[in-house]
This record gives sequence, structure tokens and C-alpha cells, in this order.
Amino acid sequence: QVQLEESGGGLVQPGNSLRLSCVVSGGSLNYYSIGWFRQAPGKEREGVSSFSASYGTTYYSDSVKGRFTISRDSAKNTVYLQMNSLKLDDTAIYYCAASARIFVIDTMAFDQREYDYWGQGTQVTVSS
Repeated sequence: QVQLEESGGGLVQPGNSLRLSCVVSGGSLNYYSIGWFRQAPGKEREGVSSFSASYGTTYYSDSVKGRFTISRDSAKNTVYLQMNSLKLDDTAIYYCAASARIFVIDTMAFDQREYDYWGQGTQVTVSS
């Protein structure tokens, strides 16, 4: 059974940075595509970034492109989401999720139905 655990959330001021971590256990990161999603209060959960297995293709939503970077450390079975230039609108619970599929297009990478396992989430609050 694959399990995911997020960490690294917190309270930051606009313009600052945070790095989220997603530790994968019960399976090798090399065989899973990993996505980051977020859910703001009163809004639906949305895809933020994804790292596709096999080819290592990365995807970013328009709202975070140029500010967020997804990366992975296979030795630690961990995926990171570096978030720079944080904005008030980035406030949300951030979830990581794992999929046994290879994503070849962003609509697939951000489709929650493509993911098999989910973490419990970590809160990110951007406030002045």
C-alpha cells in the first residue's frame, strides 16, 4: 500500500518562499507520477504541478508557472514543491498524490481521477 505524507506548510508573508515535501512509502518513486494539488476555502481542489514517471515531464498550472518548481529525489523517495513569490491566492491546503500512469498531457496530469493515492495535506497560509 502506497502512502504519501506532506510536510513543509506554514504561515508566510506575500513574496516569501516555502518548500513542500511529499514522502512516498510502500513503493518506489521511480514508478509513480506525482502531482501536487491544492484546495482553497470554498473552492474546488485544483492541480498545481505534476511530475510524470518515466520521462520526467513536468507540468504547471498557469497560476503558478514561473514561481513554483517541482522536483524529486529518488534516493529519498521524496518529491518537492518549491514555492517562490507566494501570493495571498496561494493560501490553501496542499496535497500530493501518486499515479501509476505516465502523463503525456497537462489535462491528464491535473485530472484527479488519474491518481490512485493521496496524502492528508499540509496547510499553506500566505498573509501579511
